[in-house]
Amino acid sequence: MGKTLFDKVWDAHVVTSAEGGIDVLYIDKHLIHEVTSPQAFAELEERGIQLFRPEKIMATADHNVPTWDQHLPIKDDLSRFQVNKLTENCAKHNVELYGLGHKYQGIVHVIGPELGVTQPGMTIVCGDSHTSTHGAFGSIAFGIGTSQVAQVMASQCLLQNKPKKMRVNVNGVLAKGVSPKDVILYIIAKLSANGGTGYFVEFAGNVFREMSMEGRMTVCNMSIEMGARGGMIAPDETTFEYVRGREFAPKGEDFEKAVAYWETLPTDNDATFDLEYSYDAADIEPMITFGTNPGMGIKVTENVPTEDKFSGQESFDKALGYMGFKAGESLINKQVNFVFIGSCTNSRIEDLRLVAELVKGRKKADNVNAFIVPGSKLVEAQAKSEGLDKIFAEAGFQLREPGCSACLGMNEDKIPAGEYCVSTSNRNFEGRQGQGARTLLASPLVAAITALEGKIVDVKAYLN
Repeated sequence: MGKTLFDKVWDAHVVTSAEGGIDVLYIDKHLIHEVTSPQAFAELEERGIQLFRPEKIMATADHNVPTWDQHLPIKDDLSRFQVNKLTENCAKHNVELYGLGHKYQGIVHVIGPELGVTQPGMTIVCGDSHTSTHGAFGSIAFGIGTSQVAQVMASQCLLQNKPKKMRVNVNGVLAKGVSPKDVILYIIAKLSANGGTGYFVEFAGNVFREMSMEGRMTVCNMSIEMGARGGMIAPDETTFEYVRGREFAPKGEDFEKAVAYWETLPTDNDATFDLEYSYDAADIEPMITFGTNPGMGIKVTENVPTEDKFSGQESFDKALGYMGFKAGESLINKQVNFVFIGSCTNSRIEDLRLVAELVKGRKKADNVNAFIVPGSKLVEAQAKSEGLDKIFAEAGFQLREPGCSACLGMNEDKIPAGEYCVSTSNRNFEGRQGQGARTLLASPLVAAITALEGKIVDVKAYLN
């Protein structure tokens, strides 16, 4: 019987298997940031254990960092402490750090791919659930807890039960204005926020094959929002060309040898999955969430459902109460005062280019605070070199400095209580963007149009 992409990568990294079906999995790359690493470093020091392979670790500061005046000391005491502790630990243990002020600093799941650290066939972990982003390259990438961060630091391995396998196929032609973010929000709305629990998901079909690498990263990033352990897309020529020539990618003959191996990774024709779904691309439209989990999503033109087939009526009613929406109503013409374009889901140069193309020559609505946060210093520099910063400024959008920003309330970029924010991030839980904040997840296109209009609108009028 043939093997899936997931099987091929997983099996190549099993050092040994223990009783009860637990595998000792070798980890090729360990990504760390300031939030989940301090406890792990402290645990190793308490136990007198040295980092086993510090050269396999890449660190950056992203969650707690401000996105204004990054050359100044961080104002928030906890944030400043965590960033300083990361700097101290990396220096002490000889770990490469891209901290504030470094030309490579940025969101951990943005800088890994853009630097060529992320490559097909790898195992990649980080103390962050959206490590699944890197699966877009045909790697097994997933988030781990603090104790597991320490485990990888000490041994470069993890004890893991092998997840089940799911394949999600999307074939056909996407309508104009339908982005990768809409595709994954549609899938999550169909399967629920728990539909992938216990599985590693492979996204297959012509829709994913035709996506850019940045689009594929958006899809795999949000595989976590359907409850999956991670998501993957088979590597192909699009993947190889993206990796080619990047800072830490193989060069010359080594690159050609790597490609020869990467070409063997896609799922065999006779491989089987534990669960499989298929969707028609023609049914997908620009999406937006209405509730407090990513599975509560609808087409922008649809009405809020009158019941939730996944989470139960009590949970559904509670979500609508928090969001201030009513069952059966339309979100069209709902006023929105905040728009956030950024996060590890949608902060790459393609996202910024799309927004710039849309807002060029236009002005945001007076009631909207619209800010764009690039995913890295490299993205920021590229945006400025292309003149996107000037387009944003003329349209009234703020281009800030790199960081996780308003994706989560761990820095200064919080949404006030009771306010709506159309956000290109990945989570819409209660208080995710600040206590009492109301988050509506959407694509960069929908977010930018909302900023221009000051309210949610049918985006079709902009697509011509």
